[in-house]
Amino acid sequence: MPFGQLVLGPPGSGKSTYCHGMYQFLCAIGRKPSVVNLDPANDKTVYPCSLDIRDFIRLEDIMESESLGPNGGLMYALEEMENSLDEFVNQVKSIGDREYVIFDCPGQVELYTHHNAMKTIFKTLEKQLDFRLVVVHLVDSYYITSPSQYISILLLSLRSMLQIDLPHINVLSKIDLIKNYGELPFNLDYYTEVQDLSYMFPLVEKESPSLLGQKYAKLTEAIADVVEDFGLVAFEVLAVEDKQSMISLLSVIDKATGYLFGSTEIGGDAVWVEATRQGGYLSAAVDIQERWIDYKDEYEKAAGKHDHDGEFQDSEGYGPDAADAADADTSQTNEEREWQEAMEQWEREHGKKATK
Repeated sequence: MPFGQLVLGPPGSGKSTYCHGMYQFLCAIGRKPSVVNLDPANDKTVYPCSLDIRDFIRLEDIMESESLGPNGGLMYALEEMENSLDEFVNQVKSIGDREYVIFDCPGQVELYTHHNAMKTIFKTLEKQLDFRLVVVHLVDSYYITSPSQYISILLLSLRSMLQIDLPHINVLSKIDLIKNYGELPFNLDYYTEVQDLSYMFPLVEKESPSLLGQKYAKLTEAIADVVEDFGLVAFEVLAVEDKQSMISLLSVIDKATGYLFGSTEIGGDAVWVEATRQGGYLSAAVDIQERWIDYKDEYEKAAGKHDHDGEFQDSEGYGPDAADAADADTSQTNEEREWQEAMEQWEREHGKKATK
């Protein structure tokens, strides 16, 4: 049973950077990842690409032959792929059913808010190849600095959840930059947990003091009411270069797909799965307001002090012994002990030596 992530998000949300970072992280923990580029406009992939839609159809060719703009060309490309799904499914199947597949999707939001091509493609993979898929929807954390834009991304996230109809994880990306954008009116968890949005209404009205702005403010408030009525939207936070942030997000993703509860032999990362089941890699809960805003410098200073090579360390700095700024209250000795206990238990249950 193959597993996979569908990486969605508006342009500039960090999708390709995330795919590259997740690919490296999965390699570091022993899983076997493959990345599929589904964006016919992305001609400069930064990750090793197991399957590239540009080998079959390129945006610039469509724009020239069909006299379409970039958005129309992308929609045309996805419709063409939808019409030749059997070939695409066979290409994905050739990657192997023991690979963990990351799909890097186009950034045009209409493709996953009201257009059916991507939904059809993903549902076909689910049905024909028995894929266990989860949507990782990235949104730049910058948008929470504006009340009206924050409510807009809530609507975008909700609409994509309802349209794609798959397990869905919304993520505020580039969270390590949020402190640079100025002071937020509320704590960070207010935005991630999507708490009572009525507190946002005075800020929306203040943001648009003109008469026309007041009319838009009423529309924004109505949208907020719709989002709250559904009660579906919440966010994880992510800094791709922060190891603990990647660990936390991958743990949420693995629970959403059921990977964490299935066979530990699928991806060659048995020790990782057993350790995360027992909380061996998940540090004590850290207040995200403190981690990324109030005491960000202190966490990163502590991270730099304790950074050294470890079992999961790779060329990009991922590793269980790399700096755990989000684990400031847990000593290195405790981490090593938890790791050792997880390995020993796995070896006892399986009757063989664990492979790192």
